[in-house]
Amino acid sequence: MISRIDLRGDALPEGGALRDLLPRAEFDVEAALEKVRPICEDVHHRGTAALIEYAQKFDGVELSQVRVDTEAIKAALEQLDPAVRAALEESIRRARIVHRNQRRTEHTTQVVPGGTVTEKWVPVERVGLYAPGGRSVYPSSVVMNVVPAQEAGVESIALASPPQKEFDGLPHPTILAACALLGVDEVYAVGGAQAVAMFAYGTEDCLPANMVTGPGNIWVAAAKRYFTGKIGIDTEAGPTEIAVLADSTADPVHVAADLISQAEHDPLAAAVLVTDSAELADAVEKELEPQVAATKHVEDRIKPALAGKQSAIVLVDSLEDGLKVVDAYGAEHLEIQTADAAAWAARVRNAGAIFVGPWAPVSLGDYCAGSNHVLPTGGCACHSSGLSVQSFLRGIHIVDYTRDALAEVTHHVVTLAEAEDLPAHGAALKARFGWKVPTV
Repeated sequence: MISRIDLRGDALPEGGALRDLLPRAEFDVEAALEKVRPICEDVHHRGTAALIEYAQKFDGVELSQVRVDTEAIKAALEQLDPAVRAALEESIRRARIVHRNQRRTEHTTQVVPGGTVTEKWVPVERVGLYAPGGRSVYPSSVVMNVVPAQEAGVESIALASPPQKEFDGLPHPTILAACALLGVDEVYAVGGAQAVAMFAYGTEDCLPANMVTGPGNIWVAAAKRYFTGKIGIDTEAGPTEIAVLADSTADPVHVAADLISQAEHDPLAAAVLVTDSAELADAVEKELEPQVAATKHVEDRIKPALAGKQSAIVLVDSLEDGLKVVDAYGAEHLEIQTADAAAWAARVRNAGAIFVGPWAPVSLGDYCAGSNHVLPTGGCACHSSGLSVQSFLRGIHIVDYTRDALAEVTHHVVTLAEAEDLPAHGAALKARFGWKVPTV
């Protein structure tokens, strides 16, 4: 059901050579880019009419408009299962606690007497958020995108989610209910690359956004790449990943359950166990069989995900080697199920989010830990972070110098300007002092 990679016996290679030995899903955004380009440009030129045509072509629904009426959003909340509502409200509450503490404050540094630099943090003006709606419905992604944007102070928030044939062309009602709970009333029944294009270019119904965030399929990722430079993006999210670093103290029942929990997302989902215990590896492999058989989405998602080249049990000689492996892999979600798990977790450099010990499974982070589940995939955790309040803020430096403070440093500025063969830079200062370099 799941393959093995045995890295025992020899010294582990370094850098890219080690990464090349590890499992990874094939996710060719560059190839998809050529297919989404005409879609994006069609939306640019024809606006809402193009969006309506793509809803018919890709989603099988006939729309007269793409903007969701506010009454439909309110009705979705009124009809929501009370237990689901309570769970969403708790998810929102916990996410607000965490994300509110991420808000940065303005800070002024006095560089010299009379010379200060202030860094202020300004939210982007408008964001377009994407909530997937293909194989599954993700109201949790609404929470994870909206809460940090709101806590950052974004004034204008719009959300897009694919139209659903079984709900008369509206996004899934649980998506709409989550929007209602969060006070988001600008919602569009638009999916895929065309949703990103709508936010990037704007249409007659939707103002353009400064930034687009949210997970999606390969077409959404390709559209984000297409618009990079025109709009801000969070990340080109690929298939979900879980890696578990475990030793002989880990419970194979827990480990198997956690691997399956991510495999049920998508046939390209990655489930990776890294362990120095062959006994644990055997026990987990044995445990997978009955747990998979007892769950849902077996044939179309879980079995192909676990059997795919992106999933494996990786055997190492020691936890030190295991740490090198998980750092090279840079998992979206990394669980540490070892003795002294907190100490090992503290040494991890590359992961989207780290889950410590047996009582912090990835599923907790997906919904109610308070952390954000929009995280870097495909090894991007070595250079990128998950979605946070910071994602929606821009740092702006405000430089304020007096005459005397400028005079004190003018000779250095002139010297450096001339060293770079940019004499007009220095002249901009000398002009303020009668074209002479002041002596202080």
